[in-house]
Amino acid sequence: MKLRLDKYLADMGTGTRSEVKKAVAKGQVTVNREVVKKPETKIDTEKDTVCCQGMIVGYTEYEYYMLNKPSGVVSATEDKRDRTVVDLIESKRRKDLFPVGRLDKDTEGLLLITNDGALAHRLLSPKKHVDKVYYAEVSGKVTKEDVDAFAGGLDIGEEQKTLPGKLEILESDEISRIELTIQEGKFHQVKRMFQAVDKEVVYLKRIRMGPLLLDETLAAGEYRELTKEEIAQLC
Repeated sequence: MKLRLDKYLADMGTGTRSEVKKAVAKGQVTVNREVVKKPETKIDTEKDTVCCQGMIVGYTEYEYYMLNKPSGVVSATEDKRDRTVVDLIESKRRKDLFPVGRLDKDTEGLLLITNDGALAHRLLSPKKHVDKVYYAEVSGKVTKEDVDAFAGGLDIGEEQKTLPGKLEILESDEISRIELTIQEGKFHQVKRMFQAVDKEVVYLKRIRMGPLLLDETLAAGEYRELTKEEIAQLC
């Protein structure tokens, strides 16, 4: 793949497009050990060696990270008040990463961080019917009647009922433990579904999205790059 030098460097987070152009003009950028002062110079991302201020800047087209999102962090690329999920990815090489879908601020679990827009669309499109599996702890005894209600779709205050959800009871008690599989991602959906059957979610964690399972070795706030096998399954 061939890219303009200024885009190459900006994509890799060495600075804004204007900052990169200034560095190029000052002779701070070399391509294959030769100083290049034209930001429009075309770079072969697979063959050329680019250095900025003496540091090699390798090119990565796509990045894929699995994050075990902790509570208290927002699912956004930037926020003026709170730390974001993208802020947690300290080893990122690109500046255009984003979370695929959202988890509420107080929700934990699996979140895919990438810059692959086509993949994100495939995972989030309602037409694709991608399963999202959650573990939840719920105030109140979850019953067979609740399982049936979820299977029929629920009125959560929107024009249409939710799509059917598969509710599995792990333990029914004053605080019930459940797993829920849904194929939508409406605002506060899991919480609103339980509110529709007069119960309250007190803890929520996503454990699977499509074929991607949360790595149980990742503590809350930890992340890792996806394996080639995981990327192939998603793509």
